[in-house]
Amino acid sequence: MSFNSFQFLVFFPIVVILYYAIPKKIRPIWLVIASYYFYMSWNAKYAVLILTSTIITYLSGILLGKAEKVSSRKWIVAGSFITNLGILVMFKYFAFFLSNLNKVLGILHVSAIDNPFSFVLPVGISFYTFQALSYTVDVYRHEIEPEKNFINYALFVSFFPQLVAGPIERSGNLLTQIQSVSKKKLFDYDKFVKGFSLMCWGMFVKMVIADRVAIFVDTVFNSIYNIGSVEALFGALGFTLQIYCDFSGYSLIAIGAANVMGFDLMENFNTPYFAESIQDFWRRWHISLSTWFRDYLYIPLGGSRCSKLRKYFNIMVTFLVSGLWHGAAWTFVIWGGLHGIYQIVGDLLRPVKKKVNELLKVNTEAFSFKFGRIITTFFLTVVAWIFFKAGSIGVAFRYLRALFTKWNPWVFFDSSLYEYGLDRPEAMILLWSILALFVVDVIRYKKGLNIGEFLVKQNLWFRWIVLIVLIVCCLVFGEYGIDFDSSQFIYFQF
Repeated sequence: MSFNSFQFLVFFPIVVILYYAIPKKIRPIWLVIASYYFYMSWNAKYAVLILTSTIITYLSGILLGKAEKVSSRKWIVAGSFITNLGILVMFKYFAFFLSNLNKVLGILHVSAIDNPFSFVLPVGISFYTFQALSYTVDVYRHEIEPEKNFINYALFVSFFPQLVAGPIERSGNLLTQIQSVSKKKLFDYDKFVKGFSLMCWGMFVKMVIADRVAIFVDTVFNSIYNIGSVEALFGALGFTLQIYCDFSGYSLIAIGAANVMGFDLMENFNTPYFAESIQDFWRRWHISLSTWFRDYLYIPLGGSRCSKLRKYFNIMVTFLVSGLWHGAAWTFVIWGGLHGIYQIVGDLLRPVKKKVNELLKVNTEAFSFKFGRIITTFFLTVVAWIFFKAGSIGVAFRYLRALFTKWNPWVFFDSSLYEYGLDRPEAMILLWSILALFVVDVIRYKKGLNIGEFLVKQNLWFRWIVLIVLIVCCLVFGEYGIDFDSSQFIYFQF
């Protein structure tokens, strides 16, 4: 079930009410049952996969706790990784690898290999696989003790708010909280209000902004041969907005739902489009994944504590793998590669830019300087998102050609932009919603407060006016009409 579905609106209150009503000792059992029901509502048979991953990494942790020889511990970790990544590759990447192999065989005039398997991609498999594997590594590094209670560990892997699209939690945070459920405060009013506020705002940015702008974006990308530069520009900007609102909306709902039950999940987005560099962007975008790759891939490869050439190799490997993690297609690999190239070029140009700024006596603390950096970073990010959205490399390059060569400024005056799925009233709703998003992100950027933390600090009357407005907007502007079906969150496919 999706967060923005009627089923979830029934499911979640029942889970929360019973969670607070039952004895603390059996709360983890109840949450495991609820989490598996939540996951099985997507595809019941694939619950076997998450259970298999849970059992393998649980037993790996137990064995690591008993093993003393370094070689034995390495073999245990290798076994856990090979098994879990093997499942991930089989279900997510096998068809992709076979397709590319057949292309090579075709060039060599060799008969293609038929695909003996036909899988529907299990929802959230990349997320829970990475979360489970991080536990194995953490135990191996002696950062945490092996969890002996299977129910606690099963809940760590399957906790339903963040199960299918993150944040990808660390055992040191979520598992530790699960272990102390029996000691938790019965009910934390401030955390409940904060969580409910985050859920309302997450629903708003998903249902009112992301789902609305998606109609325009999909129409533009499906009209690749007919669009001009203006439509291409607004389509690219629209997808940049869509994926942010869609994914950050899910994360906010997930974090908020966990808060309502007294759990704290890690922050996943921190005003990424206010980043002043691509490196800064990745400190703010999908934080749980970027830190996962930093801690479990980039640093083990050598990180930045090596030669520059090796450092750049480590960066490219990390971002290429990150691209492939997002999807089994070359467009995702190129998207990841672009971000790797951005970082390498930025690092190479850093001393040059420093000397130029000193020579021209540029005030690097001025708003104009920082604003220029934000705009540059945003532009680079938008270009990369085109590959992320495009169905193929060819479509991406056609789109870029339309963006930079088919100048048609007259569409600003002939109302033809309203022919791409959103009429004037819908466009105005979108613009006002974007303004609200901008205000909330500015508060986050300047004050360091997300909307939940901000509202908790406000008077009761103001808080409830904001929440009621958000709920009404979701009901009135969120889901209605033929084009406004409850859209699946983009990151569910990853």
